[in-house]
Amino acid sequence: MQIKNTKKNNIMYLKKALLSMLLISVIKIAVSQTQSNETVLIETPFGNMKVKLFNETKLHKANFLKLVNEHFYDSLLFHRVIEGFMIQGGDPYSKHADAFKLLGDSDLHYTIPAEFNKNLFHKKGMLCAARNGDDVNPTKASSAVQFYIVQGKVRTDEDLRKFEKRINKDLITKLKNELLSKPENSDLKQKITRFKDEKQSDSLLVYNMIAEKLIDSEYEKTEHYTFSKEQQTIYKTIGGTPHLDTNYTVFGEVIEGLEVIDKIAQAKTNKDDRPLIDLRMKISIIK
Repeated sequence: MQIKNTKKNNIMYLKKALLSMLLISVIKIAVSQTQSNETVLIETPFGNMKVKLFNETKLHKANFLKLVNEHFYDSLLFHRVIEGFMIQGGDPYSKHADAFKLLGDSDLHYTIPAEFNKNLFHKKGMLCAARNGDDVNPTKASSAVQFYIVQGKVRTDEDLRKFEKRINKDLITKLKNELLSKPENSDLKQKITRFKDEKQSDSLLVYNMIAEKLIDSEYEKTEHYTFSKEQQTIYKTIGGTPHLDTNYTVFGEVIEGLEVIDKIAQAKTNKDDRPLIDLRMKISIIK
């Protein structure tokens, strides 16, 4: 009996120690950002969320507070919900939209310049600006009104390595082009081109793997975006959507009501990810 109690105490001690380590990591990140004096209240059918905005993203902060003060968001829908990813709302047309109408394309007449900050990343509970895709929006400017709140998932080290490469895809493409243009790699380039043209997938796979090893070697020696130790800790414990980092502006954080995100994310949706029931919001500023 004494042995069992000792084991139980040890387990409880380890859990507390791990929790303390996690909190320290969160604090390290928190001190590198400052939160607004205002607290934003987002009311939903599944409960309320309290949000703080970041002073580092002053353009997004000012725009969001202006819209909230104008009661712009009242009765708009969370029109796009993907469990394990995010909940999105703010489409102006969603207030009076017919059931099953595809939403998400409406906006106001302006955008907000991107305000990326390495210390503001896509952990669970972050408030972020939606935007048009890179093909029509190369500067990654934000929607004036549409936003999403991160739910995400808990990630592994392998996940994070893949996401880092996804974020650095432009650099990897550049390294590939440079390597294949070198005289000593001309034979490799010719084989890849020929097997691609001839649609010989097995041979193409082999030579692409050879090229990838060369690229990986150069990639490791080249300065590139990496997740900090604190980011890795949070993504592996609290969770989030790491692949969106440096691509969408993070401008606020849910400080109370994280469970509401999970409840909304579990709503049944149609093929366009619109909830089958209307999930209306009301947003106000509280002290």
